[in-house]
Amino acid sequence: MKAAVLGAGSWGTALANVLAENGHDVCLWARSEAVADEINTDHTNERYLPNVRLHEGLQATSDAMSAMSESDMVVLAVPSASLPEVAPLLSAIPRHAILTHAVKGFVRPANRRISEYILEQDVALAARLAVLSGPSHAEEVVAHLPTTVVAASTSRSTAEHVQDAFMNDAFRVYTQSDLVGVELGGTLKNIIALGVGLIDGLGLGDNTKAALMTRGLAEITRLGAALGAAPLTFSGLSGVGDLIVTCTSRHSRNYRAGRLLATGQPLADVLTAIGMAVEGVGTTYAAAELARVHGIEMPITAAIERVLQGLVTPSEAVSRLMRRGKNHEMEDLAGQTLTVQWGLP
Repeated sequence: MKAAVLGAGSWGTALANVLAENGHDVCLWARSEAVADEINTDHTNERYLPNVRLHEGLQATSDAMSAMSESDMVVLAVPSASLPEVAPLLSAIPRHAILTHAVKGFVRPANRRISEYILEQDVALAARLAVLSGPSHAEEVVAHLPTTVVAASTSRSTAEHVQDAFMNDAFRVYTQSDLVGVELGGTLKNIIALGVGLIDGLGLGDNTKAALMTRGLAEITRLGAALGAAPLTFSGLSGVGDLIVTCTSRHSRNYRAGRLLATGQPLADVLTAIGMAVEGVGTTYAAAELARVHGIEMPITAAIERVLQGLVTPSEAVSRLMRRGKNHEMEDLAGQTLTVQWGLP
């Protein structure tokens, strides 16, 4: 198979490397000609994946049209904020090719899901569109540490084609039909990772982190159900799986950003210090707005939004969350009020 990967950041480079190791003819598009030259000459991408040697069959170019020419699959792996700039390239995707997106975020300010935005550009892509998501830090993928992800599409054959293209002994791919749920699980968990970073930065302990992750998953499920996802999807790899890895890993940019915010640094300084896209910031704003539009209660997301806006300190946000009114744990967990049956008075 001939494949093009658009985006030479850490995740795009890792996915291109998997495809090259699987024997496919892969061309990776980098915005920078210097990055493309480094990949072709030295087989490295030191800015995004330091101390990693890439497969020698992986080729790179700064010419996106050339990369996509005659491709059987195009993988989209750019930051969500860059998608409007890259969108004109979608018209050049060969009409037989599958488009697999691995973008975790929303297109702002309209708060469009990535697949929703893509189909607004070209509805003909619907049956050839898939999302690849799950607990998968690029640094561990290129180190061949066992990783499992999900390929989701409304078309079974499309999902299975993506599964066949990527799967190998160290990179296991499951299929799913709930494209919306898989997409949202991989996106919304970044909000909670910011929160866990804040919690760790404040030194509040493991009990607090466990509570935040659990109640965060409830929020993700509520909003996901309102946007058309199957609630059960969030118990899988792209939901709780991606939530765990993003909230607990030293590789997580969102977690690291949260820790820095807990020290009192302004958001702009934190983003500069991270030096790469921190998707959880824009996602927090988007999810909070969507929650208000759909009437969904997301208190953790709302609290993190206020921290990002500088309206409250992280400590004040935690205190306000703890003082919220009393609730039954399972009430309104998945977008519907559950009838509570008590066995004893």
